[in-house]
Amino acid sequence: MKIIVVKDSIEGGREGFKVFKEALDNGAKVFGLATGSTPETTYAQIVDSDLDFSKCTSINLDEYVGLGANDPQSYHYFMNQHLFSKKPFAHSYLPDGLAKNAKKETARYDALIEKNPIDLQLLGIGQNGHIGFNEPGSSFDGKTQKIRLTESTIEANSRFFENEDQVPKYAYSMGIGSIMKAKKILLEAYGPAKAEVIRKMVKGPITEDVPASILQRHQDVVVIADEAAAALLRS
Repeated sequence: MKIIVVKDSIEGGREGFKVFKEALDNGAKVFGLATGSTPETTYAQIVDSDLDFSKCTSINLDEYVGLGANDPQSYHYFMNQHLFSKKPFAHSYLPDGLAKNAKKETARYDALIEKNPIDLQLLGIGQNGHIGFNEPGSSFDGKTQKIRLTESTIEANSRFFENEDQVPKYAYSMGIGSIMKAKKILLEAYGPAKAEVIRKMVKGPITEDVPASILQRHQDVVVIADEAAAALLRS
């Protein structure tokens, strides 16, 4: 696991961009993407660059259950706003938040992932150690599933909504088993609230109680963390 400590998320975005550029230069065709505030600076760097993803495929980690692609709080909408409208991919896949049959939707998404092996997977990390929406207790072998979000995740994501009651209680998420099949993984984390979980991810035991701890077993992981998020790695 390679740890890159940066001053802030702006510098982190520049470092994240380098990882994407290197992957693209080395022939990567399928990119696993993430949402939330963490990857925004990396996406901004990509948008301002001459990188060309027009022959590539993107597969997103997750989507809220109950939100359609045109809902401003959906991850479809986020990706269009921050990346796809400016840097289109040949194919871009996200779970369908309005799917009526969860079993069929998760099977559909697993088939997409199987057909398009991910070369580079971008991740954020929740304060409880979740990656994607794989909450503590999720199986390390898991595939795409409909997940009930924990209260801590709902509270953390409420900043994007008018109030906490509007945050969806369920999401579709790529499973940890699928994430671990990516050839290379890039995880970004910023701010003091992430310091403890970054310590657990890097130095703690590998346990389903901290889903991100499984990354210790992956052969090629880059972690970009600002000084605040990396503060407890020095102890």
